Amino acid sequence: MSTRSESAPAEAPGPGRLPRRLVQLYAGLALYGASSALLVEAGLGLEPWNVLHQGLAELTGLTIGVVSIIVGAAVLLLWIPLRQRPGLGTVSNVFVVGIAMDGTLALVPDAHALAVRIPLLVAGIVLNGVATGLYISARFGPGPRDGLMTGLHRRTGRSVRLVRTVLEVAVVATGFALGGTVGVGTVLYAVAIGPLAQLFLRVFAARPAPVGSAVVATGQPERAILPG
Repeated sequence: MSTRSESAPAEAPGPGRLPRRLVQLYAGLALYGASSALLVEAGLGLEPWNVLHQGLAELTGLTIGVVSIIVGAAVLLLWIPLRQRPGLGTVSNVFVVGIAMDGTLALVPDAHALAVRIPLLVAGIVLNGVATGLYISARFGPGPRDGLMTGLHRRTGRSVRLVRTVLEVAVVATGFALGGTVGVGTVLYAVAIGPLAQLFLRVFAARPAPVGSAVVATGQPERAILPG
């Protein structure tokens, strides 16, 4: 997927482009929360940040969705010293994912048989890839956890891969110690989500917004890392 150079003139959005992108943003965030809930129901291992969220939920008695919102807001505060600028998608991410996650968990019955839990795991990972492609390609800004990663990358000069690895190892280890679920699903998610996200980023790609938009981040979606 090609992107505009910084010296290229801004593209004028086509008719109806903003409504489409807003639909992509909120559909993607809601599906992301739903996909995370399916992974929780499968009980075979969660994505890194939700291992931490689940561990904190076990510790505090709060729902995992509420914990996700609290952690997202706390991470967003860390953007201040890193001089990161949130977009509409950043703030929406904090709330929509957690609400959708708790809503889905309330609707989906508990799964006990492995024959049900494995399809839930696979469906959750694939849906997570779809959701990532939707909300990132809408170009309204990264999630709070993504912004923390890229901000640390810029401030420390370390590679994005190294910063992401250190952050995710830390949150998984902490979450596991608190009772979060780590398993085959965690490994499968780590292996599959990159290719799935790249695929659906291309499927749902939206044209860049004009320069100077107050709510849109103009970064390259190919380099965005899902919030997890």
